[in-house]
Amino acid sequence: MKQFTILTILFLSFMLKADAQFNCIFFSEDGEKFWVVINGVKQNPDPQTNVKVEGLNATMYKSKIIFENNNLPDIDKSIGFTDPGEYTYNIKKNSKGEIVMRVMSVVPIITNAPPAPNQYVIVYGSPVPQQTTVVTTAPTGGVVQQTTTTTTGNPNDNVNMNVGMNLGGVGVGMNVNVNDGMGGTTQSTTTYSTTTTTTGGYVDPGVTQSTVVYVPGYGGPIGCPVPMAPGDFESAKASIASKSFESTKLEIAKQIIGSNCVIAEQVKQIMQLFDFESSKLDFAKFAYGHTYDKGNYFKVNDAFEFESSVSDLNNFIGH
Repeated sequence: MKQFTILTILFLSFMLKADAQFNCIFFSEDGEKFWVVINGVKQNPDPQTNVKVEGLNATMYKSKIIFENNNLPDIDKSIGFTDPGEYTYNIKKNSKGEIVMRVMSVVPIITNAPPAPNQYVIVYGSPVPQQTTVVTTAPTGGVVQQTTTTTTGNPNDNVNMNVGMNLGGVGVGMNVNVNDGMGGTTQSTTTYSTTTTTTGGYVDPGVTQSTVVYVPGYGGPIGCPVPMAPGDFESAKASIASKSFESTKLEIAKQIIGSNCVIAEQVKQIMQLFDFESSKLDFAKFAYGHTYDKGNYFKVNDAFEFESSVSDLNNFIGH
């Protein structure tokens, strides 16, 4: 009878944990921006200083913190939960100057609690809103002003884009509507010419959407979902170019591309930052798996000095 009672208690305890919910808050004590990766899935599309992941229901996950500052090493850590609640992890330097992640507190989950100021909130398992950048060419004589909207926040946000155009004296406009009911933020920036409109984030079903065009006229195979925005790419390229040693440039370039999506033209531009043919070939092979317009990959051949490198790359790709 006693053994039966113990087994019953253990079974009930297991069932309670199986239905338990956990939240995780990751924040940087020094204000360093970072991405959170849980079980191989990036949670925030843009680097943040405070990220809250809700709706975790397992008792163990693999987490990774990737810093925007490439000079800071990634943090790989298994996170486990013993009791339901909201776990807060502090990312800071220890007494040895090493970047570490430590549990700071565990508190009960407050349902429908508003997010803290400047906190990015995501429900685990929900699609992450992506920044969209539309690139096409305006007609001859046309002047186009595009507003690209980047949305961060929760999947309940409704976002529309505002595009103002003047094409040969004919004006075209579309209104911006932002319904940010869960603490998300919307940032608009004016970029270059376009004739295609789109919406970013999670959109109200009543809003008409058009196809996002990342590479004008391209209809070939797609290797990754959303290429880096031009501003982000220029920052990444500057970071690579600032390094003195070829090996360091190659290492950082792979680190950046390994967690992003690029277009063939961007791959070629990064290859042109290297001095040695072997580095260019090494990077070109690595970047192929992270390229949006794989059908345009022949463009990277212009960065090579020797025909043998082109042949080597084609053999690697399988052409």
